[in-house]
Amino acid sequence: MSDQFKERHPNGDVPIVRLQQRVDEWIRTVGVDYFDPLTNTVILAEEVGEVARIIARRYGQQSEKEGDRGHDLGEELSDVIFVVCCLANQTGTDLAAAFDRKMDRRTERDQERHARNPKLRRD
Repeated sequence: MSDQFKERHPNGDVPIVRLQQRVDEWIRTVGVDYFDPLTNTVILAEEVGEVARIIARRYGQQSEKEGDRGHDLGEELSDVIFVVCCLANQTGTDLAAAFDRKMDRRTERDQERHARNPKLRRD
């Protein structure tokens, strides 16, 4: 994680900042070093696939196999978050700042869009 990242969030008071910091600390103390970004991108695709498998079988129309019933959706989602933090850390991406910018854009763009969508109306 870059020093610039730490300077922008010195107390780590934003939850995603703390997650990025925890992942970085774990990588440097237990994991030895980051996998390269290409490898982490492939790992991310694999982890998202595991989430999709659980959702499709548990909440979708596919039947859940006996061996799939013990898989924990929360753990699989956490794997996705871990790898996203790895990619962010090794590319110098400040997820908190990027998320704030994205939420501002979404809010501006979708100010009334979803409210007018009849498919989203709750009766």
